Amino acid sequence: MNIRRLILDVGKGINRPTLMELSEIISSVKGVEGVNIIVTDMDIETMGVNITIEGNNINYEQVLKGIEEVGAVVHSIDEIAVGSKLIENIRRDE
Repeated sequence: MNIRRLILDVGKGINRPTLMELSEIISSVKGVEGVNIIVTDMDIETMGVNITIEGNNINYEQVLKGIEEVGAVVHSIDEIAVGSKLIENIRRDE
């Protein structure tokens, strides 16, 4: 399956891994062309982040392994885009 985009909800310690360490380990995975990390919430010991990863044939298992190796945890996959091109989500008015 050609994974082109992943949006992950990830939890990590407040100090470790740093956002730089997290982005470096993810960007080193085969197929990853870009990584964007946004802090979504923070308390005394933990930080929640949304991670957007784009590329071509992204190896999800290696992304997951890298995130876990630096001490963070994936809570959920919030978006996945696969195929030969990216299709943007179009919101319908309800």
